[in-house]
Amino acid sequence: MVADLCRQRGFCAIIFVMDAIDRKILAELQSEGRLTVTELAQRVALSVAPCHRRLRDLERTGAIRGYRAVIDPEAIGLGFEVLVQVTMDREDASTITEFERALAGIPEVRHAERLFGDPDYLVRVATASLAAYQALWDEKLAALPGVQRLTSIIVMKRVVEDRPYPT
Repeated sequence: MVADLCRQRGFCAIIFVMDAIDRKILAELQSEGRLTVTELAQRVALSVAPCHRRLRDLERTGAIRGYRAVIDPEAIGLGFEVLVQVTMDREDASTITEFERALAGIPEVRHAERLFGDPDYLVRVATASLAAYQALWDEKLAALPGVQRLTSIIVMKRVVEDRPYPT
């Protein structure tokens, strides 16, 4: 019941109180997500059964939302990265909904956030090249509903990437 409430309402941190061991589990999994329960238990100084129970509780409450592989964009031919600032010309509910739905449907969009202030959105895009980005801009981004202005910032170098949350 608590886990269902967490998923529905999105405020698990208020309901699920973590102790130092839970935080150690999170820290270990953020740096190496493929640990077995046995390896994880050793690293956090627990026996396997209590470690497994805590891990399942962290998953069930939503503190751990999933597991994934971290991909090198260069290795898959998507090493050209652009941050796109989007300023909307209107922000009524239907335009925002339509814009966000269309934006979510563009595979090259890696991350998008709605912001307070100007710009209205910050979008991270990955393509194969400048030419591929230009085509994406012309064919998809500029055609998004409600867009007044798009400003592109080409990423020169990633300085901090996928840093684990502090625990």
